[in-house]
Amino acid sequence: MDAPAGKLRIDKWLWFVRCVKTRTLAQKLVNGGHVKINKERCNDCAHKIKVGDVLTVTLPRQIKIYRVVRLGERRGSATQAAELYEDLSPPPPPRTEGPRPLPQAVREKGAGRPTKKERRQTQSFLDKSAP
Repeated sequence: MDAPAGKLRIDKWLWFVRCVKTRTLAQKLVNGGHVKINKERCNDCAHKIKVGDVLTVTLPRQIKIYRVVRLGERRGSATQAAELYEDLSPPPPPRTEGPRPLPQAVREKGAGRPTKKERRQTQSFLDKSAP
C-alpha cells in the first residue's frame, strides 16, 4: 500500500464505516462536495484523513458528523465499523404532530353512485317486473 503511515483515503474510510453502500457512491459523495473535513470542504476523493479528523457528511435525509477514531484495514461488520468512529451527530429533531390521515369517507345509504350489489338488486327488480 502506498499510503503514508496513519492516513487513508476518505472514500475508502466512508465505505469502511458503512456510511455508503459502495466505494463508487463514496467517491460521488466526496466529489459532489457533500463532505467536510475539519470544517473544510473536500472535493477530492483521494484526500487522506487521519485519526482525530472530524468529518461532516451531508446525506440525502440527514447530516452525519464523525470523529475518526481508527482508520481500519477492510470493510467489516456493522459492529466493527462502529469502532472506527465516534458519532457526534445531533439527535434527529422530535417528530411533531404532522398531518393526520383523513377519516375514511362515509356515504349515506342511497347517496352517490350505487354499489355493485345495489346495481344487481336494481337489475333483478327490473327483470322481475318486465312482462
